[in-house]
Amino acid sequence: MARVNRNDSINLLSKLTPRRAWNGLKVLSSYYLSKWTKKAVQWGMPVSISFEPTTSCNLRCPECPSGLRAFTRPTGMLQRDFFRETIDQLHKELLYLVFYFQGEPYLNPSFLDMVKYASEKKIYTATSTNAHYLTDANAKRTIESGLDRLIISIDGTTQEVYQQYRVGGQLKKVLEGAANIVKWKKELKSKTPFVIFQFLVVRHNEHQIEEVKRLAKEIGVDDVWFKTAQVYDFEKDPNQLIPTIDKYSRYRKTSKGTEFKGKLANQCWRLWHDPVITWDGLVAPCCFDKDAQHRLGNLRERSFKEIWKNGEYTKFRTQILKGRKNIDICANCSEGTKVWSDD
Repeated sequence: MARVNRNDSINLLSKLTPRRAWNGLKVLSSYYLSKWTKKAVQWGMPVSISFEPTTSCNLRCPECPSGLRAFTRPTGMLQRDFFRETIDQLHKELLYLVFYFQGEPYLNPSFLDMVKYASEKKIYTATSTNAHYLTDANAKRTIESGLDRLIISIDGTTQEVYQQYRVGGQLKKVLEGAANIVKWKKELKSKTPFVIFQFLVVRHNEHQIEEVKRLAKEIGVDDVWFKTAQVYDFEKDPNQLIPTIDKYSRYRKTSKGTEFKGKLANQCWRLWHDPVITWDGLVAPCCFDKDAQHRLGNLRERSFKEIWKNGEYTKFRTQILKGRKNIDICANCSEGTKVWSDD
């Protein structure tokens, strides 16, 4: 799990209102009741959502649908008016908003305007970026938007290593972008965003774990998180990504071959508190449904509340409670153990 930072936690708690707290209690109690009875019950609205700014990306990472240009759904950009309409439906209960699903958020020209709109609703906002568009001007606008958390993907400390996964990327731009953010935080005397270097640990970069910690300290980012790699064909691992250090791997070798370490209990907290909304309004169960194949509703056709409480959502939650291992997007899911940080 990601290490808890005191200032970041205080900032998140500052967004909590009596209505959001009551909603969170309703969601949590309905989740536990569902686990005990094996019947899907949902009393509240989402505590958190992931909203997709775009499916477009400038890089070609080998295990990413955006990078592989492998979507079966349409690609496009989230429109500001549609975003505002959706947030207006949810903001009274919504505590946490992730501006990320697939793609590079900063490619959407309205991205920071949407961050600012959510921030003005006192929602905690976070995003993940490859940092190639954190120019000096964009870095300043990011601070001014009120963004609360900025995750910067940095999967190598040298260009040679970095580009092996971040195909088409330039480490120099990532470091310059991070430095721009740190500079403008200081100049504008802002406590936010909480800046994180996220290091996807794979075989070719695992020897740079200590180096990325040093680099983060040198630039002045707030924390380093290490993330295990999701490998779709982990039995063959065609791109040779699975690390040799067991701590940083989702998989283990056995006499029968390579297997997933995770325990697929018949439950999933995400189905009760944290849906995904694609750029064009599809509601998906979680971030592991990268192509939004399990479509539980369309916000172009119905309100979010209708979708959240409808038969398709109830059916999917019930399916999770009865047999999670039979759901394709759950078979390779490490929810609860996929991101952590080291001292």
